[in-house]
Amino acid sequence: MRRRISLVLTLAAWLLATGSQWDLAQTFAWGRMFATYARTMSVTEAVRRTFDGEMCVICEAVQDARQQQDTAGVPGEGSRLSGKVVFVSAPGALVFAAVTRCVGLAPAVARPRSADRSAPPSPPPRALA
Repeated sequence: MRRRISLVLTLAAWLLATGSQWDLAQTFAWGRMFATYARTMSVTEAVRRTFDGEMCVICEAVQDARQQQDTAGVPGEGSRLSGKVVFVSAPGALVFAAVTRCVGLAPAVARPRSADRSAPPSPPPRALA
């Protein structure tokens, strides 16, 4: 359950970081426009009017929000972050490990773990009364 929650939260964070909430809002706006037009027009005319470029209030809000999001991530000319970002890290100690035994590579040598165990008792033990 904990893993599932962490995956859902990671997916939600990724979708919000990429601006997918604006795609969802735009889809809602198109659906609302289509439903409004389809009440009084044919379906083909409603689809044409929905996507002809006329913007509703929600479409304008989505466009403004996308522009703000795009310009917010770009640093300005005089900003301190206009150059390269360099991460410096001290080198760690190198550790070499020697492999002394590779289990499972040679099928003739590998034995199942249950080979050393004794067989279970024939009649199962009865519960103490």
